[in-house]
Amino acid sequence: MTLMKVANNGSKSQVPTFDNWLDRLFDVPSNFELGSPVASAKNTLPAVNIIEDKQSFKLEIAAPGYSKEDFKINYEKDRLLISSERKEESKAEGKTTRREFNYGSFSRSFFVPEDSVDVEKISAQYQNGILTISIPKKEIEKKVKQITIG
Repeated sequence: MTLMKVANNGSKSQVPTFDNWLDRLFDVPSNFELGSPVASAKNTLPAVNIIEDKQSFKLEIAAPGYSKEDFKINYEKDRLLISSERKEESKAEGKTTRREFNYGSFSRSFFVPEDSVDVEKISAQYQNGILTISIPKKEIEKKVKQITIG
């Protein structure tokens, strides 16, 4: 709950404080409540770019602040599943102690038919906040069959 000062003209104006300014600077309000816009923003799925060329598909997943150990990538039954779960705890001490827990997870799946890609050669790399997954295509054999006219 946030207390608001009501001006004489009936409009609401928040009394600026140092804590309020600091929270806005880092976009981490101290009055964080589940269901608030900030709560839902922290639990969104990462953005994904899908790039296709003649030899492969490439997935670029924006996931800044993670490490490569935070990700799990599995391929099973024509589905590529990318997931992550992490837990962080930060603690700041001074005159008062401020402690925040941060739990985040996501899971994305993509239909990738095994007959069109080389599953054994799928590779992944995490650099500068971007998880890049390379999925090479299988070479399609062109079968030419001569048909005789009877």
